[in-house]
Amino acid sequence: MFPATVAGSLPKPSWLAEPDKLWPKWRLEGAELAQGKLDATLLAVKMQEDAGIDIVCDGEMSRQHFVHGFLEFVDGIDFANKVEMGIRADRYKAMVPVVTGALTLKGRVHQTEARHMRAHTSRKIKITLPGPMTISDTVADRHYGDKVKMAFAFADLLNQEARALEQDGVDVIQFDEPAFNVFMDEVPTWGIEALHRAIDDLTCTTAVHICYGYGIKANIDWKNSLGSEWTQYEKIFPALAKSKINQVSLEAIHSRVPLKLLTLLEGKDLLVGVIDVASDTVETPEEVAQVIADVMKFVPKERIIACTNCGMAPMHRDIAEAKLRALGAGAKLAREKFA
Repeated sequence: MFPATVAGSLPKPSWLAEPDKLWPKWRLEGAELAQGKLDATLLAVKMQEDAGIDIVCDGEMSRQHFVHGFLEFVDGIDFANKVEMGIRADRYKAMVPVVTGALTLKGRVHQTEARHMRAHTSRKIKITLPGPMTISDTVADRHYGDKVKMAFAFADLLNQEARALEQDGVDVIQFDEPAFNVFMDEVPTWGIEALHRAIDDLTCTTAVHICYGYGIKANIDWKNSLGSEWTQYEKIFPALAKSKINQVSLEAIHSRVPLKLLTLLEGKDLLVGVIDVASDTVETPEEVAQVIADVMKFVPKERIIACTNCGMAPMHRDIAEAKLRALGAGAKLAREKFA
């Protein structure tokens, strides 16, 4: 009851990359970098195990950014001549690579870290991938001429890697779709369909992470514009409930999402954010258990998975570790109280 997991990224060790940054520069090169990524992955797994996390992740130690970490393995993309583009409905500007030709995978993307995790832990393991809608909103298109067509091309590549990850022994494959929190009208019309293309023929557990939890200024300003209640999810939860995805991950603690909206996700397992990644204040196990109790008013307890609101990549490592311990202890406390 109430297994604990993380949304995805964890802080990288300072010997591997610049600390406390969302997009850090590597501090190693070549073979040393490749080995360092594996060493950091093992540290991330150990940190989660020690904290009582049941479904462990690689912490995204092998990638600088959750989208570009995948794009680096794709042919048809020009990284040398990036252009500035407004992304997430012009919420902020970013320098993005350019799609210049037909998209194909150069080879495996996350095989090394997935197999490394599988060889070093007996717990369930999770790998995160960027979702097709989010990828298509994070690149400039100079080839397809159609955002939807390009998104489906990315979905095919994601599916190719996801099927291979399943064979590597990955138990949960999660697609990160913060764009679902932006293009509300497009999610039911083609976003879910693109996601279905990405999970086609998978038998492992599939999840989609839809929140926008990092505490960066663009996110904070946007959330402050949403008013006292974040009801935008009303537009997409019914479509997600009808989808083939097994799990939906979203923020709960310190968010203004009305928990009654969770009833619109009937039939789905919910990765409920009980750890605030936009604050350095470490939650208590009692606070974590209380969020779970609040969610139980609207969601069957057997469908609740305790999670972080979002990734923890830019967070101080010691704070992230303390928050993981609070997550594990809070889930354990909830089991003692409510199981």
